[in-house]
Order: sequence, then C-alpha cells, then structure tokens
Amino acid sequence: MLLIRMSCRVLTITAVLLALPAQAQTNADWAAYDNVFENGARHATWWDTGWTGIYAASLAVDIYQSSEASSRDDRFDARVGAVKSALALGGMLLDRQPHHAALVEYERLKARGELSGVQTLGLELAQAERERRGWEARVSSLVVNSVAGAVIAADGRERDGAINFATGMLINELQIWTQPNQASHAINRFQPASLSLGPITVNGEYALLVSPQQIGATWRY
Repeated sequence: MLLIRMSCRVLTITAVLLALPAQAQTNADWAAYDNVFENGARHATWWDTGWTGIYAASLAVDIYQSSEASSRDDRFDARVGAVKSALALGGMLLDRQPHHAALVEYERLKARGELSGVQTLGLELAQAERERRGWEARVSSLVVNSVAGAVIAADGRERDGAINFATGMLINELQIWTQPNQASHAINRFQPASLSLGPITVNGEYALLVSPQQIGATWRY
C-alpha cells in the first residue's frame, strides 16, 4: 500500500512538472499571436488610411491642374494623372487589407481557447500577405502605367511618357512593400525546438515557410 501511494505521488509530481512548461509555452504562444494579429491590424489601419489619403490628395491636385495649369502639356499630363489616381483610389477602397477581419476571427478563437484554429488562421494570413506581394499584385499597375505612358508618348513626348511609367511603377512598388507583413515575419522566423527520437534528443530550430505556391517547414540543427 505504501508503494502504491509513493507511486501515485511520483506520478502526480511528474504530471505537474510536465504541465507547467506546457502552460508556459501556451501563454507564450498566445502572447506571440496577440502581437501578430493586433500589430497587423494596427499597421493595416495606418496603411489603408495613408495610401487612401495620398491618392485622394493626388486626385484633387490632378483635377485642379487639368484645367488650371499654365501649359498645355501640364494640363494633358494632369488629366492622365487624374485617371490613374482615380483608379488607384478605387482600388484602395475596394481591396482592403485582410488583417482587420483576421483580428476579429482571432479574438473569437482566442475566447474559445482554440489554439490550433489560431495557428491555421495565422498561416492563412501569412499566405494572404505573400500573395499581396506577388507578381499578380503588379499586373494591374503595369497595365495602367503602360497605357498612361503610351498616351503621353503618343502626344509626342516619349521621354515624359517613360518618366510617367517609371514613376507610377515605383510608387506601386512602394505601396506593395509597405503593406503589413507581421504574420509572414512571425511564421517564417526560426524558433528553438527539440526533436526526440527514442532515447536521442536533438536540439535545433524550425520555421514554417509560406509562399504563394506552397506551405512547408524547415529544420536546422
């Protein structure tokens, strides 16, 4: 009977010792996800507001310049710019960042303690971030700026058309690379981990790698 009691105490102590690191790890996971989703939504708010304001101001200036500029070339370029600014502004209003919706879903999952669901949501958000930086995000800008540059070049000003095209593509690239990427950064960062194979334990680091084509994992030691 004494042996049985001692065994039960050993089992209880072992269970407690195992539960404490697991609980600490779970709390660390939630804190990390808080940072990803909350900072991502905050960054998305600033990004949406900033670029929407930039394009709205550009549209207002172009509309004014299209009729009030002193030279005929400036008025012509302002009309082209007004069309580009209007398209860009419409794109901003219609294609919002996914981080606000992700934060709402994260808070719902967190309230229910569904860590696995949060992990899946983080992967999906990282995938969306990567897609918004992919080549498909540049197609519409390439078309718009090519047409705008060609219109100006057809007016007899090839150099101005080339400058207009290059400037538009540069602004679009800046817009793309200032988008939120908290989920991609967190998921693709190497984390310490241990791999146990029977009596052998290997310490190393792992990272989940997310791209528009695939989701995988990398281990290094």
